[in-house]
Amino acid sequence: MRCPDCDAPSRREFLWTVGAAGLGAAASLKAAPHAVSETLVTQLYASLSHEQKQAVAFPFDHPLRSKVDANWRITPVKVADLFDRDQQAMVLEIFQGLHNPEFVDKVFVHLEEDGGGIGNYHVALFGEPGTGAFEFVMTGRHCTARCDGDSVEGAAFGGPIFYGHASQGFYEKPDHPGNVYWYQAKRANEVFQALNGRQRELALLGDARRERSNETVALKAAGEELAGLPVSEMTPDQKKLVEQVLNDLLLPFRKKDTDEAMKYIRGNGGVDSLAMSFYKNLDVGGDGVWDVWQLESPKMVWYFRGSPHVHTWVNIRA
Repeated sequence: MRCPDCDAPSRREFLWTVGAAGLGAAASLKAAPHAVSETLVTQLYASLSHEQKQAVAFPFDHPLRSKVDANWRITPVKVADLFDRDQQAMVLEIFQGLHNPEFVDKVFVHLEEDGGGIGNYHVALFGEPGTGAFEFVMTGRHCTARCDGDSVEGAAFGGPIFYGHASQGFYEKPDHPGNVYWYQAKRANEVFQALNGRQRELALLGDARRERSNETVALKAAGEELAGLPVSEMTPDQKKLVEQVLNDLLLPFRKKDTDEAMKYIRGNGGVDSLAMSFYKNLDVGGDGVWDVWQLESPKMVWYFRGSPHVHTWVNIRA
């Protein structure tokens, strides 16, 4: 998959200057292009001193492991302040490896603009390698990212994740210039434009869900009505557009995680199990290009909130 609007600086220009900003000496190191993130997490864990483990290592069932939020510190100490040069390089490689190589440069753009670089983010390790229950979590502004090696059964991405971006200020303009994720909303709005009048009435709602940490990605109970227009009521051409939206949503992430996410989506009924909704009460600039929208099923929430800038909440279950 390729990004339809990918025109960010090249990795040669950006990844080791902006992506590694805040890492100090580690900024001069280069990540292995095909490094497996799970292997690197194991190596990172093995390299920790006793004092470092006290700061970032927790039991696998610790409640912090399953938390998701838009801007939070899973541990108090920043990557750049806790880890040595080699450990910082491993953290960088782990995070890089969780993403599509064709998109990762743009992800590092958002880390730099939102948090001043990966060195200003926070990580925690849950469980122990080799036990079948082990997960790496990185958090900070506009980031909850996970690397679990399939330790969390039935959960895409190892559990709920968050990504977002505030480009050129907290309050973005209607066309969200510079926002690395806005292309996803542009694709979703193509679906809305393809709907007929009755479908638009069903799809366009007033108030979107509120952002409340894990409550934001809570799944509907069995039999509870989904918000918006059922994709099952769309035409074949409209459904193809929804499939393109899913492709764009999954584009930033590595193949291993996107394959797992699609396996669960298909196993739960595919696009016909989804409902799509748009929200008119948070229309930046009042231009009728819906900044806030979501795809939802009984086993999935993908909630894109583009007002005042982009927040995206994701939870997909088997």
